[in-house]
Amino acid sequence: MRKVLLICLAVCFVLALSALALDDMGKSSTVNGWVTDAKCGAKGANAGGEACTKKCLAAGEKMVVVTDSDQKVLMVENPDALKGHEGHHVAVTGTMGKDSIKVSSVKML
Repeated sequence: MRKVLLICLAVCFVLALSALALDDMGKSSTVNGWVTDAKCGAKGANAGGEACTKKCLAAGEKMVVVTDSDQKVLMVENPDALKGHEGHHVAVTGTMGKDSIKVSSVKML
């Protein structure tokens, strides 16, 4: 009887931890930063980097957002959502991954 109770408690504990871990995933958040390309990254995250960003993106580089707060480079999962904002300073709202963001809305800053 004790073994069954211990197994049930262990299963409940594991399920509770899983639920807590999944709770943080998929939440929408907003980050302020610069839309640039993966090649230039944080170096291109400034007002003078628009032309270089457009050139690199046209050459096939991936689109990224470099955050203002910690200069973290976030890969953009759906770059079409940021079309026309290349090289701009923006507030991006979307679903955050570990090193990526899926954009749901964008606002110029």
